[in-house]
Amino acid sequence: MAYPQLLSPLDLGFTTLKNRVLMGSMHTGLEDGRKHFERMAVYFAERARGEVGLIVTGGFAPNIEGWAKPFAGTLATSGAARRHQEITRAVHAEGGKIALQILHTGRYGYQPFCVAPSRIQSPISPFTPRELSARGIERQIRAFVRCAKLAREAGYDGVELMGSEGYFLNQFLVTHTNQRSDEWGGSYANRMRIVIEILTRMREAVGPDFIIIYRLSMLDLIPNGSSWEEVLELGRAVARSGATLINTGIGWHEARIPTIATSVPRAGFAWVTKKLREQFLLEGIKTPLITSNRINSPEVAEQVLAEGCADMVSMARPFLADPEFVKKARQNRADEINTCIACNQACLDHTFAQKISTCLVNPRAAYEQEFKFVPVSAAPSAGQPKRKTVAVVGAGPAGLAAATHLAERGHEVHLFDAAEAIGGQFNLARRIPGKEEFSETLRYFARRIETTGVRLQLRRRVTAADLQGFDDIILATGVTPRNPRIKGQDDPALAGKVLSYIDVLTGRAQVGQRVAIVGAGGIGFDVAEFLAEHPGQSLALDAAAWRREWGVADPQQLRAGLARPQPAAAARQITLLQRKPGKLGGGLGKTTGWIHRAALKMKQVEMQSGVNYEAITAEGLWVSYGEKRADSQLIAVDTIVLCAGQEPLRELQAPLLAAGARVHLIGGALEAGELDAKRAILQGTRLAYTL
Repeated sequence: MAYPQLLSPLDLGFTTLKNRVLMGSMHTGLEDGRKHFERMAVYFAERARGEVGLIVTGGFAPNIEGWAKPFAGTLATSGAARRHQEITRAVHAEGGKIALQILHTGRYGYQPFCVAPSRIQSPISPFTPRELSARGIERQIRAFVRCAKLAREAGYDGVELMGSEGYFLNQFLVTHTNQRSDEWGGSYANRMRIVIEILTRMREAVGPDFIIIYRLSMLDLIPNGSSWEEVLELGRAVARSGATLINTGIGWHEARIPTIATSVPRAGFAWVTKKLREQFLLEGIKTPLITSNRINSPEVAEQVLAEGCADMVSMARPFLADPEFVKKARQNRADEINTCIACNQACLDHTFAQKISTCLVNPRAAYEQEFKFVPVSAAPSAGQPKRKTVAVVGAGPAGLAAATHLAERGHEVHLFDAAEAIGGQFNLARRIPGKEEFSETLRYFARRIETTGVRLQLRRRVTAADLQGFDDIILATGVTPRNPRIKGQDDPALAGKVLSYIDVLTGRAQVGQRVAIVGAGGIGFDVAEFLAEHPGQSLALDAAAWRREWGVADPQQLRAGLARPQPAAAARQITLLQRKPGKLGGGLGKTTGWIHRAALKMKQVEMQSGVNYEAITAEGLWVSYGEKRADSQLIAVDTIVLCAGQEPLRELQAPLLAAGARVHLIGGALEAGELDAKRAILQGTRLAYTL
């Protein structure tokens, strides 16, 4: 067996999980309202068919006060439980097991009915919570227990009690949010009392043969968070009070330390779970522990288990990326896994924008019914589409998605690219420190080209004449850098001083110690991070250095694991500039933009907005500010890097249309804007499913 630890069963006494893989909870938006139960059933059934050991749903509130937002998913009545049976039946029909997550958001609720232990507003919600009375706390406890009973009535195999990430139960545990002086506040025994009351009553209500997972915050990463002794005390009490499994929670949502973004090292927090597990083993506590955060490959998961960090691993977004993750691992097809790159762009960013979540590398996730696989045939029967010969020009993300899905359906696909390797702009992105995961997407597509039979031709720059005879032609030719036309940029005397971002990221040009970057979109930020880091170094590949940089400590040494950041000195002096006024990086991801801004701030990158680019001279870049072009000044630098956006590259379109060809534009060739791999892969996938 390729992954003996990962694929070994886990005996829970009254039931056995087929392997050590938990599909962790993710809020996709399908939970909200009543209209998405069929979609959820299809979505979870596909993951169960992929052989995951245990699925946990997105969060469902036990009552209105626990809503994440108005009319968020709630399980509080028998009628709701009956609707959930569609999900549990679908999962069980595929041989899977599923638990419902009970999520009470407390002061994080983006709604006016939110409640909390104390009347302290969260920095991530505009609503100030109502402080619960002792009777109000009792009502919340009863709501949690009722929700677990209804989950059992709905056919779920268990529940997960969300006690981490700064949600309601976590808010009771720390003085940061619990400033009560009654029996629910003050001493730690009082602050953790609500958790133990819920677990004890819940176990009594649902019986001994029902899975109860408690999500325990092991590292709060906020001021006045839980000490390690408090984490241990709660862990012991949770185990005694009837929890079947204890899952790991890392960081509150308001913490200013990234925990699941692509720049976080793989399995970067497994050491915390290991710390608790070793103490449990010493004390003879047998409750299995689950570790989580940035585990995205079977190799990493196997290593985590082999090193004794946990008894089980939780992977959430990897099951958005590939529902067959476990099945492929079991069949020794790990090279065919579509790896989660932790970009957050289509999952968390969608959640916080009130959209249905999906996945950048797998747009079918949560849209399985929309992307229905319809095979084609050379001699189609009634209603079956005819096989076509299709040319795809451009092997970037859009072209790769289109080509491989088309070939999988049975079309004859020829994929052309002038470069020496597939990948397009992803080949630049993966060079950025912290974006090494992008290489996994190219590895996946390279394997998909082999398995689907795409006829790949690299180092081939095709003309319109070369494409005659194809039934359809897809132009995924990408973008070309926009020329900002700054006075002096093309002066032969300044050759080597003014560079394109492509020159910099491919290493074709030498970059000086003092750098001005023209343009502060996604590429500008990427180039700044690339140049700020010393060559060959990446915090994402050095967990100890990453913890020092961001201020993550051993919670036994510093409360809540929160230390003073100790960033390493930047490799260069960098000034990042943008034309429009306002905050730089405003167009970056909703849940990751702050990480990039904070990383550059730690490297002392100077950021300026509202800038006019007046001229480039031997001394550097002359700029002025605002509409009046006031205060002209020199930014003395050795190198100026142009990251001033992109324009579509589509010179083949006109001659092909003139020749009568059926042409389709996707990706950057259709719309350059901010380079958007999410849009590119979605367009390529959608076209391939409908052509």
